[in-house]
Amino acid sequence: MTKALPTWDVLTKHDVFPHANHDEVARLNFLTHLNVHLSSSVVPGIKQAFESEVKPEFVWANGRAPSDRHELREAMLQNSYFQMWSALRRNTMEMRQQAGRAQVLRQIEPLVSKVNELNHNAPTLQLDDEVTIPDNVGLVDIHCQPGCYYTEYFQGDVTVAASYDLGLFVTTAGLLGALSDGGGQGIGNWLKTHHPDFSPKRILDIGCTVGHNAVPLAQAFPDAEVIAIDVARPSLRYAHARAKSLGVDNIIFKQANAESLPEFEDESFDLITTAMFWHETSCTAMPNILKTIHRLLKPKGLTLHLEQPQYDGMDIYEQFIRDWDTYFNNEPFWGPMHDMDLAEQLSAAGFAAEDMFEVGIVSFVDEKVFGKPKAKNNGEDYGRAPVWNAFGLWKK
Repeated sequence: MTKALPTWDVLTKHDVFPHANHDEVARLNFLTHLNVHLSSSVVPGIKQAFESEVKPEFVWANGRAPSDRHELREAMLQNSYFQMWSALRRNTMEMRQQAGRAQVLRQIEPLVSKVNELNHNAPTLQLDDEVTIPDNVGLVDIHCQPGCYYTEYFQGDVTVAASYDLGLFVTTAGLLGALSDGGGQGIGNWLKTHHPDFSPKRILDIGCTVGHNAVPLAQAFPDAEVIAIDVARPSLRYAHARAKSLGVDNIIFKQANAESLPEFEDESFDLITTAMFWHETSCTAMPNILKTIHRLLKPKGLTLHLEQPQYDGMDIYEQFIRDWDTYFNNEPFWGPMHDMDLAEQLSAAGFAAEDMFEVGIVSFVDEKVFGKPKAKNNGEDYGRAPVWNAFGLWKK
């Protein structure tokens, strides 16, 4: 018997979460399950096509195997199986974005009213008209989302943020949990388990979008002041209202560019985090942000970053398949960022390179999404606790 896949409708419906009718739920479930099918049943065929067709043809033509992922990509682009998978994967992302956008726009006026009510005169929402959108964010619609994270179509708009919130499930198939906050929960759980004496009083979350990382950190450390920053006004409005609706009050959501944060004093944070953020920056922004982190982090403070693993040490096929996002998912810095020597980047920012560590942070299996665990899961991966790749260091 095939294990039932999770349904979008199990997501927690906080007060500003967009409502879905029957057809919208069915559409989101179709896209979710298509993504699962592509990743579990179709992806293995790409490697088979590489090994049985593309690589032998390349060797015959060139007298050698492909030397790097770029050569391999050029060869794989001619393969019909890869073309099919790539087109379907791109289309599922575009359809996810359009489905979410249509769902939100259908109810945007009452949604904005709820957001405004929760945010009214709140000192913990700090928007700044002087903050501009960096080129690395403004020049491309990341993840194929129309308007990216920042576009405002009218005053008080939260369209892009609400669409992002409801659409994450489609890509992750529930592995982030019923609140799509598995990353932040993973950090909190890892700190409580491996560093139980670490009790940060001031936390900075960079690139917070709609608060999926910041809220569980604020819940894990309720006595801490959490400051969550982003350049995107719609995301911050929605994130603040979302946190309020979940009963979390110890977060300041602030519009700011992490390349320079003069409003914060040197060595004023105990913990500085990001979650799947660096690959959406740039060769210019990343070094500047790391220097800001070095300036703001207290001695003996921790900076910790959830991110996909670096390419160093991977075989070229694994690099190639991971690099799909660089060329087909509107994430142009994905490949260059994962080519970087992170220890070297941290050293250039002022940290001691030898202090960098990498760790797998085990998240959790949300029983609301996957049900109670059983002894066996029919050989399928769905419901397995995801392990987040992370890098960081403790500042001397």
